[in-house]
Amino acid sequence: MIKKRRKALVIAAVAASAFGLAITVPATIVRAGAGSVHPGPLSRADAFARAQALTALGRKMFFDPALSASGRQACSSCHDPRHAFGPASAAPVEMGGPDLDQPGVRAVPSLRYLQAAPAFTEHFYDSDDEGDESVDNGPTGGLTWDGRADHGKEQAKIPLLSPFEMANKDAGAVATALQKSAYADDFKSAFGDDVFDHPGDAFDAAAEALGTFEQSAADFYPYSSRYDAFLAGKATLTAQELHGRALFEDEKKGNCASCHLSEPANDGEPPQFTDFGLIAIAVPRNGAIPANADPTYLDLGLCGPLRTDFKSRTDYCGLFKTPTLRNVALRKSFFHNGKFHTLRDAVAFYASRDTDPGHWYPRNADGTIRKYDDLPKAYWPNLNQDPPFDGKKAGDRPALSDTEIDDIVAFLGTLTDVDQQAVPAN
Repeated sequence: MIKKRRKALVIAAVAASAFGLAITVPATIVRAGAGSVHPGPLSRADAFARAQALTALGRKMFFDPALSASGRQACSSCHDPRHAFGPASAAPVEMGGPDLDQPGVRAVPSLRYLQAAPAFTEHFYDSDDEGDESVDNGPTGGLTWDGRADHGKEQAKIPLLSPFEMANKDAGAVATALQKSAYADDFKSAFGDDVFDHPGDAFDAAAEALGTFEQSAADFYPYSSRYDAFLAGKATLTAQELHGRALFEDEKKGNCASCHLSEPANDGEPPQFTDFGLIAIAVPRNGAIPANADPTYLDLGLCGPLRTDFKSRTDYCGLFKTPTLRNVALRKSFFHNGKFHTLRDAVAFYASRDTDPGHWYPRNADGTIRKYDDLPKAYWPNLNQDPPFDGKKAGDRPALSDTEIDDIVAFLGTLTDVDQQAVPAN
């Protein structure tokens, strides 16, 4: 039986405010007015004033290309707010480095709807009111394609220092750039007049501000799609979209909702369209990624190479984070390696990965199909075999017809937020 995993949206400060409770927040949020990187507990009023100030500061940093070694790449260069904070281009990876000539190794994910992601755990159990709390759902949570950052402030540090992204040589280089910025006084007001005397603290503070900005509801989780309006009884879906939704949720057809949860949670939280789990589906190798020119290079997700703490866990090789499908119709490249460039191909891959492998995978010199060509055979037992895969073999009838695939794609088009609807859908 397919278990649908529910992940609760936990934003304690907001919830506490709504119910008029006194709260404290982590010491990594600084005290309003006083200016400190490591304050003590805050009152509710101080916490919300501080969050507002850090959001404004983080917004300025997010759009500042001076925070990169090249001086030409901001966070927004890859996470374009006009594309749901994802990439605007169809390239499978983006260029970075001091001279913007270093290619990345994975597709850039959207930063929208990450606020509900739980911290990474190898063993995730549903709460008793969300599902079967006895079922271990396995590796779940975290941010990035391999879940190696638990919070936005941790994730923000990765591109700042990555040699193929913003490429700062160390925390001190980031601190120097901040000290020269037009908002340096705002930074000192927030984190203390002497913050730039301690580059490590300044770097941590910068990540805190960026992470706080990325918790801005209006920018990052507005829940303003037509599907949200439909769930609220304020909009309608077409017959094709409704049929696509039924196929999306049908465990014997698309079964998409087993990982991309499409119904509101029991507490009324809007659906996230992800269960935050990590899963192996053997997306074909993408020769357009320069790193893949080396036949020995393998991106195995949870077991490396970017994540190193599970490099010996062969049962984790090939697992990548399940992304939200909100705003997915805006994307121009799909999956962790950007292999596909239309949403229809991404859906069709699930339907016929195993029934028509020759359509998706290359052939060997002898004409045989090089199935699962980006995942060594030793790791094939890790592959997900739930429907629509369901143990099907070449020549079997796929779970979805061409028309049904089109209907699911039509449904996915209803997940685009209203502020993004001026952008042509893919």
